Amino acid sequence: MFETPHTPDTIARLMTDFRKGNKAAADRLVELLYPELRKLAAARMRGERTEHTWEPTLLVNELYLALVKIKALGNGGSGDEEKAAFLGLAGHVMKRLLIDHARPLYRRAKKIRLNDMPDLARTGMENVQFVEQVLTRLGAIDPKLRCVIEMRVFEGFTGDEIAAQLRCSPRTVANLWTFAKRWLSRELDGETVS
Repeated sequence: MFETPHTPDTIARLMTDFRKGNKAAADRLVELLYPELRKLAAARMRGERTEHTWEPTLLVNELYLALVKIKALGNGGSGDEEKAAFLGLAGHVMKRLLIDHARPLYRRAKKIRLNDMPDLARTGMENVQFVEQVLTRLGAIDPKLRCVIEMRVFEGFTGDEIAAQLRCSPRTVANLWTFAKRWLSRELDGETVS
């Protein structure tokens, strides 16, 4: 059955499902309210520095990724109130995303204990598993860090090619590469990635 995009009943029903943790409802809400979310993102971006690497469309995409991680929310109200509540939540999440993105990478990194680091003398499959564990921890800091390492080290991409794949600037790729190399160097106890 075809739904009219902005009817209060449709928004209220989708918000009820979204509040229960339904990811399909979050998807549909973003789809229905995309023009308004894009305007909201553009308004949020106006207050950012001029050399910001994100654009409103990317901010809406990051918002969507954050929304589908939400497990459940409290009770809501009527259709019009639900739309306002969703856009208010979206605005708040966008603000948090921009703040987090503005932080230097080293401040976003989480400190982890290295007590149970695997023995570097291992060979074969154990080394493959060790590399996967280290890359997984790096990806937990920022998934783009892992992507940059994998594309550069394992696939041989240049900084410009990586930037095109990740849809970011070459400077951002260079910053990610520098951070990832330093982090990996510390993780591998002095071994470096060239």
